[in-house]
Amino acid sequence: MARTPLDLDELVEHWTLLKDEQALVSGKRGATRLGFAVLLKFYTQYGRFPRGRAELAGEAVEFVARQVQVPASELGFYDWTGRTVEYHRAQIREHLGFRECSVADAEKLTAYLAEHVAHKERRPEQVRVELLARCRAESIEPPTPGRCDRIVGAALRAAEESLTALISSRLPVESVERIVALVAGADQDDAGPVGGGTEGEDAPPVLAKVKEAPGNVSLETMLTEIDKLLAVRAIGLPKDLFIDVAPKVVTGWRARAAVESPSHLRTHPVPLRVTLLAALLHEREREITDTLVELLISTVHRIGARAEKKVTEQLVNAFKKVSGKENILFKLAEASLGTPEGTVRQVVFPAVSGGEATLRELVHEFKTRGPVYRRTVQTTLKASYTNHYRRGLIKLLDVLEFRSSNHTHRPVIEALALVARYANAGNTTYYPLGETVPVHKAMGGDWAEVVHRTDKRGRRRVVRMVYEVVAFQALRDQLKCKEIWVVGADKWRNPDEDLPQDFEARRAENYRELRKPLDAAVFVDELREQMTTELTLLNDQIPKLPWLDIAERKSGAIRLTAAEAQPEPRNLRRVKAEVQRRWGVVPLVDMLKEAVLRTGCLDAVTSVSGGGSLSPEVLAERLLLVIYAYGTNTGIKAVASGGHGHTEDELRYVRRRYLSAESARAIAVQIANATFAARSAELWGQGSTAVASDSTHVRAYDQNLFTEWHSRYGGRGVLIYWHVEKKSLAIHSQLINCTASEVAAMIEGAMRHGTTMDVEANYTDSHGQSEIGFGVTRLLNFDLLPRIKRINKVKLYRPVAGEPDAYPQLTPALTRPIRWELITQQYDQMIKYATAIRTRTASTEAILRRFTRNASHPTYAAMLEVGRAQKTIFVARYLRLRDLQREIEEGLNVMESSNGANSVIAYGKGGEIASNRRDEQEMFVLCLRILQSALVYVNTLMLQDVLGEPEWADLLTPADRRGLTPLFWSHVRPYGEVNLDMGSRLDLAASTVPGPRAADGRATRPTVETA
Repeated sequence: MARTPLDLDELVEHWTLLKDEQALVSGKRGATRLGFAVLLKFYTQYGRFPRGRAELAGEAVEFVARQVQVPASELGFYDWTGRTVEYHRAQIREHLGFRECSVADAEKLTAYLAEHVAHKERRPEQVRVELLARCRAESIEPPTPGRCDRIVGAALRAAEESLTALISSRLPVESVERIVALVAGADQDDAGPVGGGTEGEDAPPVLAKVKEAPGNVSLETMLTEIDKLLAVRAIGLPKDLFIDVAPKVVTGWRARAAVESPSHLRTHPVPLRVTLLAALLHEREREITDTLVELLISTVHRIGARAEKKVTEQLVNAFKKVSGKENILFKLAEASLGTPEGTVRQVVFPAVSGGEATLRELVHEFKTRGPVYRRTVQTTLKASYTNHYRRGLIKLLDVLEFRSSNHTHRPVIEALALVARYANAGNTTYYPLGETVPVHKAMGGDWAEVVHRTDKRGRRRVVRMVYEVVAFQALRDQLKCKEIWVVGADKWRNPDEDLPQDFEARRAENYRELRKPLDAAVFVDELREQMTTELTLLNDQIPKLPWLDIAERKSGAIRLTAAEAQPEPRNLRRVKAEVQRRWGVVPLVDMLKEAVLRTGCLDAVTSVSGGGSLSPEVLAERLLLVIYAYGTNTGIKAVASGGHGHTEDELRYVRRRYLSAESARAIAVQIANATFAARSAELWGQGSTAVASDSTHVRAYDQNLFTEWHSRYGGRGVLIYWHVEKKSLAIHSQLINCTASEVAAMIEGAMRHGTTMDVEANYTDSHGQSEIGFGVTRLLNFDLLPRIKRINKVKLYRPVAGEPDAYPQLTPALTRPIRWELITQQYDQMIKYATAIRTRTASTEAILRRFTRNASHPTYAAMLEVGRAQKTIFVARYLRLRDLQREIEEGLNVMESSNGANSVIAYGKGGEIASNRRDEQEMFVLCLRILQSALVYVNTLMLQDVLGEPEWADLLTPADRRGLTPLFWSHVRPYGEVNLDMGSRLDLAASTVPGPRAADGRATRPTVETA
């Protein structure tokens, strides 16, 4: 993998010999002098000695060589083995106060890691980092790599034993017996399919039932999930079982229990076996609770939507619009006045064209367009609820506990309690006269006349079934914005738990991390000043902007002319053709293999269960094939038939035991980081800080809760939300459903991509122009740069009240002033929500779910005002700067190109995700990202090889350099039999990439990249 060259500041800081160090070096000569000095400075920086010459950066050796006045080439004569180097090491240890790691030191290090690190961190590579840090703090020279692995393994085992003993001791005897019984009996085949049904199909019924994924939205699915929740609760796990255990440790235990068969689980000591299964049950209980809440929301929506559809279809079939109503009225009046003594059939009917039939159609039209329609829908909805869905929804009230922290919504909670009390009241039409019926907002409007009815004695009564329907609709609305939450849920938990609990104690630190002032007035003044500056600049420059016109118009005040087209790149096809000529048509699996071998991204992949007997070489091959199978969407069965010697069962085993979502994400991140490191600054420019993001619709199986109908794309499926930086490298991907907030997905990717890139700006399509999005991104310190839809209708807010003539050129597009006092009042709360997103105490979607128009949340109103101010700043800049308009358009074009590449890579099964399991769908997305990143990485190296030659570099015009992208696939073959040969490699040499020619015809200083 390419290494980033050290700059002068790093060399001065870490590789300068100090006075006392110069004294140590002074008595030595030649290669010995240089070798000793390099060993000393390396040890000072890293706390260990280099394992060989390859670990020493060339520029560092040169820098030290100049200080000791010895040619850098002399280092080649330094003896890295023998008595001399051992004597030098002893001198350096004594000078720096370090010692070699003894047996006693190793035992102390193991005990320290077990007590302070391994209880919270179960990843060996992270524990190893803490081990090296502890060695440095204790002035101990780090042990050899093999010994480090043994210390880390011992610490992890010791911590696991103590943790599992603690967890098992908290469980009642009865619960332990029930947990042990879960894995007693039938066994499961380890090589069973991952995506084809429930893992453990031969396992005992209760365990198999708990592991099952939910089906689609239906009454049957709801009843099944209720049974699963009751089965988990019957085990009797204490509520605080994992109260002091790190969540990621519990998640790791759960993943391990999910992949191990009952026969494997039975081989573990009882404390470990019980802990693993308890973690699985604990996590599944929360997930099943979330599933039931989502089923409730979807079911209540479906009842209403289907009722409206059914009634609409009935009325449309009978509906015929009658034209010329004014003429009909005139003819009726004329005929009636002319023959007042005649009958209707003799006088009125003949006066109208079409006679009696036309008048009947006219009456029917009025009825269908009047209040009868709503009453018909409500009646149909009530019938659908009573006859079918009521059984499941009423049962939900018995297993889910709803609460609200807002007294405004207490009537809905009380209404649900009333519904539950009278759930088995038989055919009773009304609630008893003495019963107190809670009144809430949902009972008004169209439902008011239907909820209440006058009985035979003239008393106004509440109709029980209608009241139940209205109560569930009110519950759905308040659940969606988390004004009502569910006890024991995760996604739908108490929203107060989403916020950082230590915010007050770490207030100054939280403000500092967000780079925000503690004083709200300072924040407001800065935002107001930016608004004033941008509006003033736009107002003053409008006469000089030929593409912009602001005036009073019915179609909207702002008229913006599109930017002229940029010059087309003329030589990129020749460059791509040269790539194909040199390397031929390369199978996509070989592109992936080359990226894996060069980056070492598979080295950190370990078994989910903590063990594993596969050799690194065999594991790497099988992981490559599994990633290829998922990323191309061809499936493991198809890939297993290729020429590589690995069977379908072996590949499925590796998928289940090794390739988790976390490890796949880490692989993609490592390839992305390697691409950043390998890039030539002369060819690609300095590192970008901007990404483009958008969603792509993918068809998917729909017998699950996640797949939804998308009205714009006209089909069922899921959305993949991508973040792609300006040079076409995907840095983040996420699977979301069709109704999820794309603003939340955009923020999530920009904040949590995990790569070395520092994201400071995000280009988005029109979904990004929401005011809440502008508000949140302002607080999180990155610029939201959307393509504005219907910019002619956009309004600019005023920074100050009472100055109507401040911006005369902008007056037609201006609206009310920003309510700064509201921002000041809620400033601390806004920072708290922004901190929750930054510190990951909750997902961005969970935070933003509270900020919807259905929620009367004061912080939401303040965040909107911040967003309106920031949007005004952006729009003013966007209208004024042609370069910004082009920049956003170019960024979104990169996104479109990325979508095109995905359609080529994921060609299998017609592009449809052939699984109902959420984890399988997510794995498809992650492996697709890995394949695309590998393509970009290898193409980057290929282009740098070609353009490293002056005759090719001179060919590029400024337009060519602007349009140069490593995301192309004319030389790639994704189809055909999969033949994997780890011994064959692509011929990619180290490249020197000339920069663009200067005015005098000489090339600028080249940058050397190591392949």
